Amino acid sequence: MVITIQNQSFILHHSGALFWEEKKVLLISDVHLGKVSHFRKHGVAIPNNAIIENFTRLTNVVESFNPEKVIFLGDLFHSSKNQEWNLFEEWISCCVSEVILVAGNHDIINKKHYTEINISVLQFMQLDNFLLTHHPTERKGWFNFSGHIHPGVILRGFGGQSLKLPCFFQKENQMILPAFGEFTGKHMMKPDQEDVIYAIAEDQIIVVRKE
Repeated sequence: MVITIQNQSFILHHSGALFWEEKKVLLISDVHLGKVSHFRKHGVAIPNNAIIENFTRLTNVVESFNPEKVIFLGDLFHSSKNQEWNLFEEWISCCVSEVILVAGNHDIINKKHYTEINISVLQFMQLDNFLLTHHPTERKGWFNFSGHIHPGVILRGFGGQSLKLPCFFQKENQMILPAFGEFTGKHMMKPDQEDVIYAIAEDQIIVVRKE
């Protein structure tokens, strides 16, 4: 789905990524690489193929848009380095786009490890009138793209059934991206009347609530 914000075009992708057409920039939030290995280490039974799934989805969305820049809006890794870091290094070596990490609260891996594989690490980023952060941030005069919350929405049917879906959550001057990674959970949002929710239903984007 293509939407317009401040006369710029953005494509909402069913993976949870967002592509800024004019800048050829791909935004991805909350991948939480290493989380599956972290949970398995502590005895949580998660299929090992979930690790490969994250990298497959990353590869597919980058190849779909062929961006000049890939900007991760925080929580790229869930915790300290583990076996998934080696897989990430392999993935980066095949990625022709410039990669930037806007650091999140889970990004505790030393910055030097990212620098060694040519990834810039920033606390925030400004492009034109757009402010890129990990935590949702309100700043006068700026439109904010962020993550952190892992937004979701509950859809209810006439028979009382319900379905929880990840979503892009847009306020007047803010867009919160859904979590990209597997096993990241969702925080159910409570929209105000003017908020817009773009739910991800398999390979489709659905406008759930609009003014």
